[in-house]
Amino acid sequence: MGMESEKMTVNYPDGRRFLSASDHLQSNTKPHHRDSVVFGGRGMSLEETINASNDYYRLHQRAVIYKKPTPIQIVKVDYPQRSQAVIREAYFRQASTTDYNGVYRGYYLDFEAKETTNKASFPLKNFHQHQVNHFRNCLAQDGICFTIMRFTTLERYFLTPASLLIEYWGKQATGRKSIPLTTIQKTGYEIPAGFQPALNYLDAVDQLITTAKR
Repeated sequence: MGMESEKMTVNYPDGRRFLSASDHLQSNTKPHHRDSVVFGGRGMSLEETINASNDYYRLHQRAVIYKKPTPIQIVKVDYPQRSQAVIREAYFRQASTTDYNGVYRGYYLDFEAKETTNKASFPLKNFHQHQVNHFRNCLAQDGICFTIMRFTTLERYFLTPASLLIEYWGKQATGRKSIPLTTIQKTGYEIPAGFQPALNYLDAVDQLITTAKR
């Protein structure tokens, strides 16, 4: 039983340890309240909110969108029982691209979901060069690419076109480290939190498609 309570260690390709959502919560010195009743995404992480929304979309045949699985290389396995194997250490085989992809209204969707506690801007450090490159490649094939940004302190959600991230990513050489909320409000589409689905982001995708195909 003692061995089963140990955590599995997962590392990135460069050796850095992967921190799960629970790890981040435990490392926070301030108590973090999570609502026992979930409404409009409250009490859920951004990933949980989107996953629940995607389940709703598939159930009602509105879209087929999934979170991309990340392949791992297992390097250490324990056998506390003859019939049971427990993974103790693993590495991501390669850097992931973006979080989600799927099909909606005949369009290929590809997007990344991130959140921040900042109130006035969204840090670019939340993204990575390989994700920006992936967006460029998908846009070149006429994919519908975007980010879903959550300002956790404000409890506001925005869908922003991938082109905005690409634009500001290129401004880092000039010292730019984030995308202002005012710019996100002008360029993106605010997503109201709801109940079914928890985050109805497809309405914002409809607006993005209309703009992209003009």
